[in-house]
Amino acid sequence: MMYGFIEAQEEQYPVEVMCTALAVNPSGYYAWRERPESGREQANRKLLARIKTVWVSSRKTYGSPRMAAQLQAEGVECSENRVARLMAESGLKARKTKGFEPQTTDSNHALPVAPNLLDQDFTATAPNQKWVGDITYIPTDQGWLYLAVWMDLFSRMIVGWSMSEHPDAALVTDALGMAQANRGAAPGLLIHSDRGSQFASADHRDALSAHGFLQSMSRKGNCYDNAAMESFFSTLKIELVYAQEVYLTRDIARTNLVDYIEVFYNRQRMHTTLGFKSPAKFEAVFGLS
Repeated sequence: MMYGFIEAQEEQYPVEVMCTALAVNPSGYYAWRERPESGREQANRKLLARIKTVWVSSRKTYGSPRMAAQLQAEGVECSENRVARLMAESGLKARKTKGFEPQTTDSNHALPVAPNLLDQDFTATAPNQKWVGDITYIPTDQGWLYLAVWMDLFSRMIVGWSMSEHPDAALVTDALGMAQANRGAAPGLLIHSDRGSQFASADHRDALSAHGFLQSMSRKGNCYDNAAMESFFSTLKIELVYAQEVYLTRDIARTNLVDYIEVFYNRQRMHTTLGFKSPAKFEAVFGLS
């Protein structure tokens, strides 16, 4: 029913303009609006109000599947189809966009390359079995800000991160140091990345060796070998970076990135692979946090 959509958008657009665009008779719309509200309509209005609250708190990132899961977790009786219809009528949708992605790492080097031990097996039965890592670029008016992260495949938790003006080996080893300080992983942990020069550097290999970690690298030019990290960076860009104007400074970008990773992604954002739980809540189920 177009009437519900028009009513939801009334504060933003003139009714007559929307009726013309949607080929709806304005008198019919006004008659519908004055009609006594049915029990179903009252329930939908209340549900839509809750949907809007959750949508804003999700930073406008939840589509109908995550929205329905969140509402059901709160004890709200609703189906995904009903939630999808109400969201569509109100113009609420998850952010989806594409943007230019510069080349992240340089694999054209003569440094040692580790075998692909991960072999696209992105499952883990316990924390600190498999970590994957990568580097991405964030544009600012001061130039690129480089972000390196390490993710635990068990819970998709970002366990370590680092930011710098320079995409060097220190960037990834600093992120690894944070991850190890946070998790205290035992020797034997599998560490996977692409074969960029930062990950193949002597400093990074020495850091892995010092902890007794096993190094794994993607095959040349195969982004699917590190798909979990590709997915995370895509999510971060869509939900945070592309939703912004270009950051004025690197410090502003750093603040936003820390908030997204530590406050939202790790502790609030639902993951379909985790049964619609955040990484922190997923680990809590196993008594890990």
